[in-house]
Amino acid sequence: MNIFSSLITKRIVATVSALLVVGIGCAAGFWQLSRAHQKIALAESLAARQKLPLVSLNAQAWTLEEVSQRRVQVRGSYLPGETIWLDNRPRPVPVNGADGAGQSGFYVMTPLKLDGTQIVLWVNRGWAPRNNDERTQLPPVSTPFGIVSLEGVALAHPGRVFELGKNNDSITRPRIEQNFDFDKESKLHGWQQLPFILRESGNDGVDGLSRNWAPPTTGVDRHYAYAFQWFALAFSGFLFWLISGLMQQRKRGDKSE
Repeated sequence: MNIFSSLITKRIVATVSALLVVGIGCAAGFWQLSRAHQKIALAESLAARQKLPLVSLNAQAWTLEEVSQRRVQVRGSYLPGETIWLDNRPRPVPVNGADGAGQSGFYVMTPLKLDGTQIVLWVNRGWAPRNNDERTQLPPVSTPFGIVSLEGVALAHPGRVFELGKNNDSITRPRIEQNFDFDKESKLHGWQQLPFILRESGNDGVDGLSRNWAPPTTGVDRHYAYAFQWFALAFSGFLFWLISGLMQQRKRGDKSE
């Protein structure tokens, strides 16, 4: 019987425990690597699609598959009374580097009625800071009246955050939500809306909103660091099992002499 077989057969509980630690560590490490690779692939796909010609959303009723991650332009008028403030959103890119990186705020989602139609497009106009003392006290954000022309990127949704439970269908003002729901808005308003959002591009404007959107690769280094930690945990679990087993085997050998 070789040494590894001896360590396994004589220490069943310790072996099973070590296998659990190694298995969990490796699984979590590979998951973190897959998340990093997904972000890199998304960034490459986004860069490739944004090189395609600009799409005019006023030209026809586009589908999400046709315009996803592409640069788009649109003409229409805002419906400011139906604005949704998506809570717990971090500042896209801190103005002064690391300063303010953890500052929480809102994504300002305002519907835009396309010029000459009754079709509505939801626009993520940018980020605004939150009042930490009074959550319902909204930041000063101005909305232009009349026909406006916008450019941005078409996305499936503005991003999701963890939400405890489901919000009921009751509507309070101002509308501060955790996540954006196309179906909920369709039932609430009964209007025809495009099945994607426009994330407005451009520099920070006089409207009080920040639009320095973070690239999709943000957080890749963090995923690699987490993967290293999980693999290190798995390796440590194996080493602990091996060394403690060898020490016990040596003690048993000393006693048998």
